[in-house]
Formats: sequence, structure tokens, C-alpha cells
Amino acid sequence: MRMLARLWREYRSLVAFLVLMVLFRSAVADWNVVPSGSMLPTIRLGDRIFVDKMAYDLRVPLTHIAIAHLHDPQRGDIVTIDSSAAHDLIVKRLIGLPGDRIALRDNVLYVNDVRADYQPLGIGPLASDAGSPGEYYVERFDGVAHAMRLSEDAPSPRRSFGPLVVPPGEYLMLGDNRDDSADSRYFGFFPRRELMGRTRRVAFSLDPDHFYKPRFDRFGVALDAVAANAPLAAR
Repeated sequence: MRMLARLWREYRSLVAFLVLMVLFRSAVADWNVVPSGSMLPTIRLGDRIFVDKMAYDLRVPLTHIAIAHLHDPQRGDIVTIDSSAAHDLIVKRLIGLPGDRIALRDNVLYVNDVRADYQPLGIGPLASDAGSPGEYYVERFDGVAHAMRLSEDAPSPRRSFGPLVVPPGEYLMLGDNRDDSADSRYFGFFPRRELMGRTRRVAFSLDPDHFYKPRFDRFGVALDAVAANAPLAAR
């Protein structure tokens, strides 16, 4: 017992710091690794994204229990989802709000029967395109603009669906890599309680194709900056 007491006296500050860090990352802010390319080109393999855990709800740390609803999720948000259907923590873009009528017709999005606008996005091929070449566009709808990717030679078997009406308290999510994303087309609508946070920036980035060398040009970058600055005249 005396040894335990001595260890506690020596390391209690460290233990307290670690406990507070876990609670902070659970309820306030965190950074997450995105292990797949389902959000290309917005989030790239090797990016670590900063997640605001208080963007929508104040939760009891380490649980899904909401103490207070702070803000409503907005169309176009990039959301981390602790999905019971996917059995994983996933990252997708919020496309459909409760009550919205959403359809996808050969990868062309319709929101409340209004067709989204598309323009080519002037970026070169990414490293992920080696196995399947991609085409990049800015997709604009209802005041939202974001980059998206379509596969040139491997279109998704679910590139068309709907129209579907989003139920109350649930949300429709799609990946920006539209032909290679397991999202609402596979897992259905996502309930509010599973929306864990919102991301808008890369925290830091490591290049998996070059021995995880830091990609300093990705540090702190705003995720939708390229699409937001794309000229409208090119539609």
C-alpha cells in the first residue's frame, strides 16, 4: 500500500492530465484519422482532421448522451458519425436535412427537385488515382459548394437513387468521392444522436506513399477552400 501511495504522489499530475485529455477529446475537440479515400479530394489519405465535438451537442464524455443541443447540423457540413449501421466511425458530407427530398441520377444530385450545378475543378491527378483515374468537379447546391470526385472507369452501382424524403431527426450523407463511398446509399439515413462532430480543417497530414513524410502544405488547410474560391463563370 505504501508503494501505491508513493506512486500516486509521484504520478498523480500525469494521471490527472491523461484523464482530462481523454475527457477533452471525447466531449470538446479531437483529431481523427480518415483511413479511406471516400471523401477525396476534400480529405486525402494521410490527413488528420480537426473535429469540433461541440458543434451540435454537449455530451456526457465517453457517451452518446446529449446534455444540451447547441446547434442544428447544416447542409454541406462534413460530419463524423459513430454509425451503428456501419459499425465504425465514418466521415461524410451532410446532403439531406429532415424533410428534404433527395435524388441522385447518374451521379447528378437533386435537392428538393432542384438540380445541382457542376463545373470542372482544375486540379491534377492525385496519388490515389493510380488504380482508377478520377475526374474532379465543384458541386453547388442550395448555397453549398464543395469538391467531388467521379471515377472515370469504375462508376458506382448506386450512382442513381430516389427521390427519397429524409425522415424527421435523421440525415442523408454522401461521400465526396461519389463512386467509392459507403454512405447513406448503403447504410440508410443517420440519426442525430450518431452525429458526433463537425470538421472544417485538416489538423496535419502525413503522406502514406512517402514513408509518412509530413505534407506541410496540408497543415491547417480549410477543407472546402478550393471549391469556395472556384469561379462561377466556369459552370
